[in-house]
Amino acid sequence: MTASRLPLLAPIVALALLTACDTAPAAAPGGVPAFEVDPTWPERLPDQWILGTITGLFVDSRDHVWIVHQAETLSPRETGAAQEPPTAECCVPAPPVIELDADGRVVQGWGGPGEGYVWPNSEHGVYLDHEDHVWVGGYSHHHLMKFTRDGELLLKIGDPESSGGSNDPERLGGPAAVHVNPETNELFVADGYRNRRVVVFDADSGEYLRHWGAYGERPDDDYEFGPRGADAPPARQFGLVHGLVGSHDGRIYVTDRPNNRIQVFEESGEFVMEKRIAPATLQSGTAFTVALSHDPEQEFLYLADGTNHKLWILRREDLEIVGEIGSGGRQIGQFIRPHNIAVDSRGNLYTGEAADGRRVQRFTFQGLVTP
Repeated sequence: MTASRLPLLAPIVALALLTACDTAPAAAPGGVPAFEVDPTWPERLPDQWILGTITGLFVDSRDHVWIVHQAETLSPRETGAAQEPPTAECCVPAPPVIELDADGRVVQGWGGPGEGYVWPNSEHGVYLDHEDHVWVGGYSHHHLMKFTRDGELLLKIGDPESSGGSNDPERLGGPAAVHVNPETNELFVADGYRNRRVVVFDADSGEYLRHWGAYGERPDDDYEFGPRGADAPPARQFGLVHGLVGSHDGRIYVTDRPNNRIQVFEESGEFVMEKRIAPATLQSGTAFTVALSHDPEQEFLYLADGTNHKLWILRREDLEIVGEIGSGGRQIGQFIRPHNIAVDSRGNLYTGEAADGRRVQRFTFQGLVTP
């Protein structure tokens, strides 16, 4: 059965063209990206593997999809075949890092404790740079690790057991996501589960280069946050720097999850603009992770909102909301805590769900549709 035959899909595409929660969508003269969920992707995992909460997702230059998940979130009831002695025929935790091909078949899986390094207890984020190096972080252990494509360790940045605060040039504080500029080989890190900054290193040596906080200002770990809500003034410090992505034209898009906003910077750290998304949202906030559209101009920005269980579509030029995708629920095309988002070379969207969602989905790009 093909995706186009599913009666569920027409509402999903339409949602990308209707209102965006409590914010009316801006005009999009050239049309808004439309998508259909692909119920055939991915294929069933081999060897009785089961996924925990998804905390990392990336599409590489081959259109292979990389997943990072947290096996520790799985219960003994879910992993009966891995218990000693086994308590059921199924299942076993999948390796922490999994590579899928474009058809959704497993290519390889690896990760876990290794000689000479501490594997993070709470894996978070996966990224493949222009040299096919694989970057993995963790928000409980305060370090980043750089591997070869098949899992050989090349570099560590930070101390897994300690954090020196948001202005420490050497140690990290809960790194959540990374981006590497292929022209400068600079590594941009969303250092945000404990620290409140974006920090930049040399991707080969790990040498510290610079860092900044919200609005491009110096981070202040003693900052006292005021009340949250639609009428509250924007916080002057990052709450949780959770995701970032770099554009072709040299801008860094940063998600500040509990403050319900995206902030945009030049690669130097100079502040450009911000956008608050559904600012009345409480709980974990709206701004989880971001991805850019596949067209050369990267006209659109896609935002995973794990609290409202949807994806937002923004016009990159001015960060105006032009649509949304999905709704909360456990059926195909719905979401429970969409945590990660990625785009392949054909414009297809991939999502990874955390908490009780624990799955990946593909939404195939249908072109631009005029509202």
